[in-house]
Amino acid sequence: MGDVRMMLATTVRRPAVLWVAFVLVHAWLGFVGLTHPTLPWGDVTRQYSTWVQNALAGDVVGVSEPWVYPLVALVPMLAAMVLGPELYGVGWLLVVVVTNAVVLSYLLARTGPGARFGALRITAAWWWIGFMLFLGPVALGRIDVTTVAIAIIALLVAQHRPAVAGAMLALATWIKVWPAVLVAAMVVAIRRRASAAISFVATGVVIGLVVLLVGSGVNSLGFISQQSSRGLQIEAPISTVWMWIAFFDPAAASVKYIQSINTFQVLGSGVDTASAVMTPLLVISSAALLALGALVARSGARPAHLLAPLSLAIVVGLLVFNKVGSPQFVLWIAAPVVLGIVSQGRRFLAPAVLALVIAAVTQIIYPFGYDALLVLQPGMLLVLTLRNAALVVLFAISVRMVWRLRRHPVSSRPRHDPLERQFT
Repeated sequence: MGDVRMMLATTVRRPAVLWVAFVLVHAWLGFVGLTHPTLPWGDVTRQYSTWVQNALAGDVVGVSEPWVYPLVALVPMLAAMVLGPELYGVGWLLVVVVTNAVVLSYLLARTGPGARFGALRITAAWWWIGFMLFLGPVALGRIDVTTVAIAIIALLVAQHRPAVAGAMLALATWIKVWPAVLVAAMVVAIRRRASAAISFVATGVVIGLVVLLVGSGVNSLGFISQQSSRGLQIEAPISTVWMWIAFFDPAAASVKYIQSINTFQVLGSGVDTASAVMTPLLVISSAALLALGALVARSGARPAHLLAPLSLAIVVGLLVFNKVGSPQFVLWIAAPVVLGIVSQGRRFLAPAVLALVIAAVTQIIYPFGYDALLVLQPGMLLVLTLRNAALVVLFAISVRMVWRLRRHPVSSRPRHDPLERQFT
């Protein structure tokens, strides 16, 4: 039995095995996304494809009209047209495979026999591939996949190359806004925070100027108004209350399809108030977490230990206090967890395992159980409730991990933390 375990352990450490798993997982998720009757990649093959074809015809979203995404999000969408409009979904899969292959290549770049932390990088790579598999086709079938790929590498290089990390996250923010919170976490957690902040701002301004030069004008910020005007999407944690109310009393609450933004929202007494409160609450929670991180950092916590749990807490907070709650948002969790596995190993076991559970349950909800959820089937309502409760638990775990780091007094901190250079 011991020989079998050793053989398996040796096998899973081989980069070739990881690459095979990578290809198989992407092929499977692409196949399900493009062929399943529930159309998990409908956003890609219908919405993204339409935006791209209109852009090629001269009607560019984000330029001629406000858009739900920052303008740079159109770049990977345009790249997916490589095989033409009839094979747009396959073209998107190729773009995603290339993007994620860069991440895997980086993770495996320093995993040789003499490489420090090489085993942890391989573990992180396996976790990341498994996480995408558990999350299902939505893990590849949304624009979020590009931002998460950039964020993973940015967090891994943050300690030693903060300027590079800041620039990468600025680019990711111009695709979708959420990576900006990772820069805030870096500014709190790492020592060379000024380099990260200056690089983020400078790169963001340069990209913004380019966006203005193509003629976007005020439409370049249209994604702000597009998002702020949304109601409570049915998957959001806060919406769980009204989903159960709708089940027990259909006259008091209901589910409605909003065609203009292609999503389902809850309606009922108190929904408008809750919707108005959620965005400020999200901002307040993020600010409070950054303040906690600053307090812990000043107490002497090691930057290499602080960045991962602080980033995780803020990212999960974006999900817990979000009024949208789309299933692809769960993919954001991958970036801080990969960093946590690489930097802390077993100490990040609990959030890593819980994140896998959240991903798997999310796939049950979407795409496979979504129709049942729309008709308020009690079994699916229970699954949704458990998933959202798990998000709250993961949030609490990550906040606790941040808080516990304050036990390291400044006097006991080594002058040169050996973990500071592990990501290079």
